[in-house]
Amino acid sequence: MTVHQFVKKLIKLVELERNAEISAMLDEIKRLSGEEREKKGRAILGLTGKFVGEELGYFFVRFGRRKEIDTEIGVGDLVLISKGTPLKSDYTGTVVEKGTRFITVAVDRLPPWKLKNVRIDLFASDITFRRQIENLMGLSPEGKRCLEFLLGKREPEESVEEEFVPFDEGLNESQREAVSLALGSSDFFLIHGPFGTGKTRTLVEYIRQETARGRKLLVTAESNLAVDNLVERLWGSVSLVRIGHPSRVSPHLKESTLAHQIETHDEYTKVKEMKENLSKLIEKRDRFTKPSPQWRRGLSDEKILEYAEKNWSARGVPKERIKEMAEWIKLNNQIQEMRELIEEKEEAIARSIVRKAQVVLSTNSSAALDIVSGILFDVVVVDEASQATIPSILIPISRGKKFVLAGDHKQLPPTILSEEARDLSRTLFEELIRLYPEKSVLLDTQYRMNEILMEFPSREFYDGKLKADDSVKNITLLDLGVESPNFDKLWDVILSPKNVLVFVDTRNRPDRFERQRKDSPSRENPLEARLVKEIVEKLISMGVKEEWIGVITPYDDQVDLVRTLLEEKVEVHSVDGFQGREKEVIIISFVRSNKNGEIGFLEDLRRLNVSLTRAKRKLIAIGDSSTLSVHPTYRRFVEFARKKGTYVIL
Repeated sequence: MTVHQFVKKLIKLVELERNAEISAMLDEIKRLSGEEREKKGRAILGLTGKFVGEELGYFFVRFGRRKEIDTEIGVGDLVLISKGTPLKSDYTGTVVEKGTRFITVAVDRLPPWKLKNVRIDLFASDITFRRQIENLMGLSPEGKRCLEFLLGKREPEESVEEEFVPFDEGLNESQREAVSLALGSSDFFLIHGPFGTGKTRTLVEYIRQETARGRKLLVTAESNLAVDNLVERLWGSVSLVRIGHPSRVSPHLKESTLAHQIETHDEYTKVKEMKENLSKLIEKRDRFTKPSPQWRRGLSDEKILEYAEKNWSARGVPKERIKEMAEWIKLNNQIQEMRELIEEKEEAIARSIVRKAQVVLSTNSSAALDIVSGILFDVVVVDEASQATIPSILIPISRGKKFVLAGDHKQLPPTILSEEARDLSRTLFEELIRLYPEKSVLLDTQYRMNEILMEFPSREFYDGKLKADDSVKNITLLDLGVESPNFDKLWDVILSPKNVLVFVDTRNRPDRFERQRKDSPSRENPLEARLVKEIVEKLISMGVKEEWIGVITPYDDQVDLVRTLLEEKVEVHSVDGFQGREKEVIIISFVRSNKNGEIGFLEDLRRLNVSLTRAKRKLIAIGDSSTLSVHPTYRRFVEFARKKGTYVIL
């Protein structure tokens, strides 16, 4: 396939996915009541809003209510705000803060209606897809070169180690090797960072090394949260600017934004003066009669000005009214000119800030903005590269002479809704590491979990190459002061702080089977949900804090069932909701239990990898081994729990 043919294919796939995402969202809003959508965590009802401030060109509105808010909607998400009929609203914003009874949204304008009895819905953004298509249609030579590597039409240069003096002296050997080889690459390099191996720390060192060599970098990630994380870590060590709205509200992030740097720029005092004059002009203009259709009576601006000059009346409009409208038009023209001047001045300041910054940070999508598009960067660095589709990652890559990607293709890929566009889930990171393994380094030391918890995923997904750092090798709940339980023999074995990996096998229970709700493609397992509830309650009674515990289950209906039983005691999410996160204790409910040996989408082993690698000190997995063991990997996991962990048959 030629590059041209491949680009055409990508455009088609993006269009399919865009249609699928928007129609799935609209369909759900149409199909479900507000209450049902709120139950799924994708809407919040009965909110009252108040304006709480203005910053960086955005208005902040805090929406709250007395009842606790339990929702999947998180910081950085795009939301649709309405008075109860979302399909009739075009009012959107970005979530910047979230509490137990409130949610703060950044909007570019205040709503025309009162902020009472407001509904907020999770929303799909069309703009991201438009940017991907526009970038593909006008793909730069750098973007085309990347696709030539991908399609095997161009051989990459060999990466050679380049010596450097680390800024971060605590880097381990594999992290140093990754930085060294990334510095010694002329075209691209891949940093393979499994769970807890310090991928972001390695990237920060690499970015600092490149800036020390006088290079200009574009640094991106798929999510706002990952960009914010990089800004926090780079702040103070390089000159940087953050394009787009940060999803977390913190002082460093605010100071890093382009909007803040424009407002504190030396040249901005002139813009402020112009804005004050603009306000005065608007005030002055509004004292005169606006040429609305009822007064205009078909007269053009030119005719109104001409008649005023000649002191004429026209079409039943008295000459005084004509003169008033003429004044309004003259002042309005001045206002338009001043607005254009302000815009030009702000744009010139913005361009000078972006030009001077050593590091420009944004999401992959925001790298399409005009303010970035005129610059050819020395290096493009992309974090979360294994969670970005090829059309998304090509936006930043198209803007640089070389690129460095960091990610882990053994964890979850991008979520693709369209069955016809499922090819989009194959990422550039995954394909390049398969084609050119020599252009990558595996970060091999993890700093998250006890080595027993690490051993199975390491063996199964990373050829046994991972090792636990001494600082975490033997960590257990005992270190946090959790005492041994005193229930009965079975529960004491399951809950003992010393027992790090526990598999609770339901295979002998007559009530072990999964079930399906009417009209739902999902699954739930009442026995497993009850066991999760009992485990959580017993752990809390032993002194384990609620915020230390997370519950993971692959099926939405089981998430819903467990949440109902636990009444919001601990976090309960699908696998996707826990990607990139960690807890002291994780409880997994596998759900699948049937006589046909069907495990459905548990077959995507990347889900298993993510699930098994979130726990730091204790992992309790609940499942029916007779169903799960039809798959060799799950069979090996059960065997591993028997030999190295704690295996309990109910």
